[in-house]
Amino acid sequence: MRSTIFLADDHPIVRHGLAQLINDQLDLCVIGEASNGDEVLASAECARADLLVLDLSLPGTKGVDVLRALRKRVPKLKIVVLSMYPEEQYAPQLLAEGAAAYVSKALPPAEFLAIVRRVLRFGRAVPEELSKATSTGKPLHASLSAREYQVFTLLYQGKTISEIAAELGVSVSTASNHFHKVKEKLHARSVADVVAYAIRAGLVD
Repeated sequence: MRSTIFLADDHPIVRHGLAQLINDQLDLCVIGEASNGDEVLASAECARADLLVLDLSLPGTKGVDVLRALRKRVPKLKIVVLSMYPEEQYAPQLLAEGAAAYVSKALPPAEFLAIVRRVLRFGRAVPEELSKATSTGKPLHASLSAREYQVFTLLYQGKTISEIAAELGVSVSTASNHFHKVKEKLHARSVADVVAYAIRAGLVD
């Protein structure tokens, strides 16, 4: 019996390529497709599938919100997040939110299929280093100290490091050190990454 897969990606060429790859396998088949988050949430086929391949950057309801909604609504559904973004930047938060695996769009087809099969068999396919980062099930920002969280909050509110230093009554150097700790703990590389994390975590619109 073939395992059933639902595909969600806003690019028709990507969906067609994935569908062809999956349907060429003797043990896998695609039972439905969607081009935006709202279609995924409304789809009866998705709710019946064994596994959902979910593009992170969907129009409409965003991929992370689709993930959260389906984890509550259809907890048995295994969700593999597909994204163009680096694993170390986005995977920890999404895995903590309940994704079964995080797959880069740059991954070779054979490796993609191997991950899909592993998820179908074992429930998850998470590299050891990421498994350690998400083993508590808590979001990454839960690991921030009280001061680091203040800096984090001010960053996603649009404050500069100099403004944060003035608001907290510390030196620019101290504020900068806190910023580096925030980036390290959130697996971010820049202020933009920190803001993107806050949006994904539902902390800011």
